[in-house]
Amino acid sequence: MVKFRCISILFFLSLFLFCRVFHGVESRMLRERPTTIREPSEGLEEESLNSSSSAAEAFNHFEVNSKKTLDDPDYSTTWWWSWWKKHFPPKPQPPPQQQPHPKPQPTPIPQPPPQQPPSPTASCGTGNPIDDCWRCDPNWDKSRKKLADCAIGFGKDAKGGKDGEFYVVTDPSDNATNPKPGTLRYGIIQFEPLWIIFESDMVIKLQEELIMNSYKTIDGRGANVHITGGPCITVQYITNIIIHGIHVHDCIPAGNASVISTPTHTGHRGVSDGDGISLFGAQHVWIDHCSLSRCTDGLIDAIEYSTDVTISNNYFTQHNEVMLFGAHDSNGKDRDMQITVALNHFGEGLVQRMPCVRFGYVHVVNNDYTRWEMYAIGGRASPTIYSQGNRFLASSNPNTKEVTKRMVEGRDGNNWRNWNWKSEGDLFLNGAYFIQSGIQSPETYEKPLNIKAMPASMVPTLTADAGARSCRSGVHC
Repeated sequence: MVKFRCISILFFLSLFLFCRVFHGVESRMLRERPTTIREPSEGLEEESLNSSSSAAEAFNHFEVNSKKTLDDPDYSTTWWWSWWKKHFPPKPQPPPQQQPHPKPQPTPIPQPPPQQPPSPTASCGTGNPIDDCWRCDPNWDKSRKKLADCAIGFGKDAKGGKDGEFYVVTDPSDNATNPKPGTLRYGIIQFEPLWIIFESDMVIKLQEELIMNSYKTIDGRGANVHITGGPCITVQYITNIIIHGIHVHDCIPAGNASVISTPTHTGHRGVSDGDGISLFGAQHVWIDHCSLSRCTDGLIDAIEYSTDVTISNNYFTQHNEVMLFGAHDSNGKDRDMQITVALNHFGEGLVQRMPCVRFGYVHVVNNDYTRWEMYAIGGRASPTIYSQGNRFLASSNPNTKEVTKRMVEGRDGNNWRNWNWKSEGDLFLNGAYFIQSGIQSPETYEKPLNIKAMPASMVPTLTADAGARSCRSGVHC
């Protein structure tokens, strides 16, 4: 009986809903019937089309409205729908599952690789251990003194003016006895360590030799500095000197004049030789990235027990007797001389002495020799020469193919066979050759092992930037 009553209730309720829906559709059809406005030019055929379309529109309205849900406003306000929702509440439906959208990932910002502190053994790509130590930094001008940590070879301990203040050269003039503040000579003679830089490009013509004092750096980076047309630089009985990034050329003799050498001493000087840079009893000296040419005597001479010297990254051209290490066969002081010649470019127009050595020990490593006119490396008085990883390009002259030359006289003519001269990993081009002599065992040449020689095939790259550089603030030098 209960089942029958439930079925009856459901039947009448369904019938009531159907009538309600149909009544709503019919009411809307009457309200929404389109009214056709006929223009005077329209004919009866158009009116018949409008009449026939009304039935189609009525069907469409019925179809659309019959799809309305019970949540529409037409139904939600009736008493029976309120009663139904109260006694038969709809089960809550879980919201549709949506695929979670992946969170947008921020575009990664490229980070530079972590940089290690530059060191003489760390490379940033060139393979030149000195340049890779400081030239990789575009802000080199804000850490100039880092250069003092970049030397290699026997002169690697030269401190220069690292522990001192900066001194800025603002005046290119010179006075050999009473220099003005702001001139190069005024800074170079001071007792305290100084790191000397230049305010702008300048050409300095010295009245007399520029006699340096200990613990000085001449740093030409950031300016185009030429010392020329007069006597040039003398490093005599002092220590810890760095000369970097200047042009030294067309130096001539001078002398028989008074010259100031310290703030408290002015003395008489004899006639100078006209060297570009003269080392006389000097220790811990580093000459790097200078351009030297056309001087009266040598471009760089090191004599009278000058030792612990490195000559590197320089560009030599247009000169006869390029470098002399040790002045006299009778001077035994030079037996302990130690000099490194590394990463230099010996260019066009050079004749001989690259270097010429008396006594001592010289390591010649990763240099580029181009068409010497007599010989490249010479010696006398039994020096030890270790040639390693150099590139020797001979000229077309068949009489100058030999790299080496021994200067011997009289009965000592065959003694050179006992001199320790060794070639290791050198590259010989256009018929160049090196005559070895003496002991060839590695133990004899262990002194310079703090330098790792690069393959000779890399020498053109290693020395491509030899000489004074045009460095500007904010960019790699």
